[in-house]
Amino acid sequence: MTFPAIDSTAVRWSVPRESVATVLAERPLLIMMHGYGSNEGDLFSLGQYLPEQFVIASLRAPLKAGPGNAWFAIDYDAENDTLRRDINEVTASTHRLIEWIDELDAEVGGLGDVALLGFSQGGVMLTQLFRHQPERFIAGVFFASFAVADTTEGGAERDQALADVKPPLFWGRDPQDPVITPNLIDFTRRWLPEHFDVEAKLYAHVGHSLSLEEIEDAAAFLRRNVTG
Repeated sequence: MTFPAIDSTAVRWSVPRESVATVLAERPLLIMMHGYGSNEGDLFSLGQYLPEQFVIASLRAPLKAGPGNAWFAIDYDAENDTLRRDINEVTASTHRLIEWIDELDAEVGGLGDVALLGFSQGGVMLTQLFRHQPERFIAGVFFASFAVADTTEGGAERDQALADVKPPLFWGRDPQDPVITPNLIDFTRRWLPEHFDVEAKLYAHVGHSLSLEEIEDAAAFLRRNVTG
């Protein structure tokens, strides 16, 4: 099966679509990636709390899932209390994201600073984009999410390239998040600091969601790390 492309017509922009090329010549881009079963409108309202200099592009994941969309298929393994996914499908989805960014880059005549924001499954895609192009993105915001091991060909080399760059990453989560299972957190807690300059903060009683305090902390992080 050919993995579906990103639907450019479904992207939510914080500026009129016809002015994107002109505005991105002067301002940094923030790409938002939603969680499993959601859509491009889910994170878009966060823009009101984030630094005003960003042009925001909130993307719709390419696969149908429940009431919305997904970046890759998942299923729950009850015996091992974990979420299973196919790393080859995760990689295919990553390539589709890169294709979309490449097309935008060509359209605007060269993007400036690009930051990434991912919630839950969208955070997995954030780590994958950094893995594949560690110098392309200036900073990342990683909400209620987890990292996965890249066992595909070249995965170790990509991880080393990312570790050599160590881009800044904000990681916000509730330690009692009922969705991101403990084994996923255990791997993520080991892997993230080896590959990113991590600013990690915990938020109680948030669950698999976001608090205003967390969003404001992420906004402050972006102000410190994106100068455009």
